[in-house]
This record gives sequence, structure tokens and C-alpha cells, in this order.
Amino acid sequence: MRDKADRASDGPTFPGGLEGGTFRPLTEADVKRIHEATVEVLSEVGFEVHSQQALDLFKQTDIRYDESKGVARVPEKTLMELVGRAPKEVVLYGREERHDLHLGGKRVYFGPGGTALNMLDIQTGTCRRAQLKDLIDVIRLVDKLDHVHFMLLPTYPNELPQERVDVNRFFAGLMYTTKHVMGGVYTSEGIDRVIAMAEQVAGSPEALRERPFISMITCGISPLRLDGKYGDFMIQVARAGIPVSVPSEPMCGATSPVTLAGNLLIQNCDTLINVLTAQLARPGAPLLCGSVATSTDLRDLKYLGGSVESGLINAGAAQMAQFYGLPYYATAGISDSKTIDVQCGYEAAINNLMVGLAGANFIHDAAGLMEFAMTVCLEKYVTDNEILGMAMRAIKGIEVNDESLAMKTIRKVGPAGNFVGARHTRRYMRTEHYVPTLSDRDSRNDWEKKGSIDALQRASGIVQEILGAEASPILEAGMRSRLLEAFPEIAKEHYQ
Repeated sequence: MRDKADRASDGPTFPGGLEGGTFRPLTEADVKRIHEATVEVLSEVGFEVHSQQALDLFKQTDIRYDESKGVARVPEKTLMELVGRAPKEVVLYGREERHDLHLGGKRVYFGPGGTALNMLDIQTGTCRRAQLKDLIDVIRLVDKLDHVHFMLLPTYPNELPQERVDVNRFFAGLMYTTKHVMGGVYTSEGIDRVIAMAEQVAGSPEALRERPFISMITCGISPLRLDGKYGDFMIQVARAGIPVSVPSEPMCGATSPVTLAGNLLIQNCDTLINVLTAQLARPGAPLLCGSVATSTDLRDLKYLGGSVESGLINAGAAQMAQFYGLPYYATAGISDSKTIDVQCGYEAAINNLMVGLAGANFIHDAAGLMEFAMTVCLEKYVTDNEILGMAMRAIKGIEVNDESLAMKTIRKVGPAGNFVGARHTRRYMRTEHYVPTLSDRDSRNDWEKKGSIDALQRASGIVQEILGAEASPILEAGMRSRLLEAFPEIAKEHYQ
């Protein structure tokens, strides 16, 4: 029989929502200067407007619009008033309460991202176009990974026509995970259909708004441009009362200055353009400001996901979001490697750690994504889950109090003693130290006796174990039948 001290150590060790913020690449003076430059750019340089809906909203304010140039300029007072309307905290709910994400401040959560076009199959060594079946496999796998806190739909089902993509991606998420489901969207009708589907699952439109277990992404176009298509999508989602992420994607030397500070300035301007537009569409609309900013390979203008500068930019953007009091959607964890190798590990680890320690709230792309964000790999989700567990332990830091200093135990054990059998050791051994699920800590002899299996082989074994088990739908049979009948665009052959 275990005593109370032992039972206290049960449960998840390092859950999502721990407070980051110990890594600060910007000083307070730097943050203030970037803000002041942002005000100057938006009030004097301005930005192009390609959304008529947004332009109609702007004309109801003192935002100045130059018809001849198609450029809007925002006075500082108006900018700060509109940014101030946005909620300081946004809760993205899971289908189970343990998966709720309380976004704001410096609370940290990690999850996948995309939308990748390709799947890397480690077993065959081939990279091929992703299908809906691949998305279902990823969702089922991620649902079982403890340190992946949400489900951002990471692949594009290439076999489907675009008008069927939104409903099929979100249905797969609702079908196979209890974690919060977020995804990019591709058509206006698809947005409405996904919301209608989620309302049925929730029980009513009111129930979905009370506990929104889905959210959407409408990525901005850099630099200094409010896109027509995605600007309209953002307004549509905001008016529907569904949480929306509004990131921007400036690339150093291509769509932003090559310097990291210049990139951060453009990123800050672009995401605030989206924030103010969403708040005009629906004051108080739940949203995440965000960054998909990164560096560029200036040899051929490729997007780079794994550069250390990407981590620095997204960590700095976390500080800017904290300055404005906005929940923050960040990017980290991508590798530019084409396979699961040493590069794949160190790029993912360094950037996830930096951005997590900076206190970014919703860190997407943190698992599974590689090859310039074009490809995902099932085994990488497993290896990244291990990286994220270690990152969360680092984010937790070192707690110093009477219990952790263990003075009573030290007095009791005394000089030249040992602490193996101490009650204090039993109490904290499962909560103080991260216990790996993938890493090997056997002696060489024991490792060799077990077949000298490396980390990638162990990751493949975990993938096969999870996906080899019978799929367990989250939606009960009656609800599945009603949805399949109400939404004929769903690819039913995957759910028979």
C-alpha cells in the first residue's frame, strides 16, 4: 500500500499551460522602440487594403484611406483603441476539459501545424502527396501524445476538390481527437459548413460559442497588405463568434527587411492590421495575434523553417504580444531536413525551447513538420513529443521553497548518507524529473540485449502500436450518422 506522499506524485508530470518568459531576446527598451516604429509605419506608411468588407469597416472610423493608392493609414489612438478591444485571454476548449487551452500572458502550449502537402514514409523511404487517410492517421497519433496539447490540422487531402476540403479536415479532427481542433480554411462556404457541423456536435450554436472546441486560421499576406480573400475570411469567422488566429508571415530579405528587428517590425504591423480589422468586424472577437515569420534562403528565396533566427523572431514576437496583452500564436519546431536525422532533431529542439521559454502561448508547427513546412512524418510527431516534454520541463524551471530545498530530509540523512529511501525522494521522484517515453537510458549491455534499437526505430514502434490498434471514434454512432447524412461532402468511405 502506497502512502499519501507516493500517491501525490501520480498524474501528468508537466502539463501544458506552464508559465514561460525566462528567455527575453528583446529588452524593454527594444519592445517600446518596435512599438513606436509600428505606430509610425501604420500611421504614415500605411497598408494596402484588398478587402471591400474591411474597407467598408474602416470608413466608419477615422482610419484614413487614399483611394488613388489603395492605402489605409491608422492614427495611433485608433490603433490602440481597436487593439484594446481584443480579449486579453482566449480559451480554446477541448472536447474534454483536461485539454482546455487558457491562452494569454506567458502560458505555453505546443502542437502541430501545417498545412503540409506531403507525407514522408520512413518504412519505404518515399515522399508522396498526402491524402485524407494520412490526416486521419496523424490525428489518431497526436491524440495519444501527452506533450502535444492541441490538434492543428497539419496536412492537405490532395485527392479532394477544394470545396470539400474544409468539412473533411474538420470532421476528421472531431472524429478522432478530444483535443482542441484548429485549421486553416479554404472557402467561404466551407467556413459556414464547418461551423454548422460543430454546432451540431456541440448541441446548439450557443453551446459551441460557450465552449468553442474548433477555431480557424486566416493568415495575412506580408508586407503591409490586407488580403482580399483571407481578409474576408477573417471577418466572416470573427462575426460568427468563432476564435480566429491572425498570423502574418514576413520573410527576412524577401517580404521584410533582412534584419531580425526589421522583420519583427513588419510582423508586428501585419498582425495588428488583422487584429484591428477583426475587432471592427466584431468588438471583443476572440483572436490570437500571431507570427509565421522566418528567415529566407537568399540563394533561391526559399522559406526556411529550421533556422535559429526563426526561433529568435518568434520569441521576440512573443514579447510584443505580451506588451499588447494579446494571446499569441507562434511558430517553432520545423526542421528543413528531408528525413529524420540529427538535423531534424537539433533544429526542432532549439527553436521549440527558445519560443517556449519566451512564453509564447500557442506554439504551432512544434511537432511533425519538416522540409520547409512542406512535409510531415509520423515518426517525427513521436520524436518531437519527447522534445516537447523536455522543453516543458525547462519552462517549469527550478522551484525553490522549503519543500524543494529539503532541509528536513538533509538533517535526517546527515553527512555521508544517501537519499534513495527517503520519503522526500518518493514524494517528488515522478514530478521533479522528466521521465522520457522515447529516449533510451539502459546500459550498453542491456541496450544490446534488446536489439540495439535506435530512437527512430523506437518511434516507429510507437507509431505502429498506436495506429495498429482499432480506431476509437470520439463521435458516438448516432451523431456520426446524422453528420454523414447532413454533410454529403464528407468522404464516407473513411468512416465505414
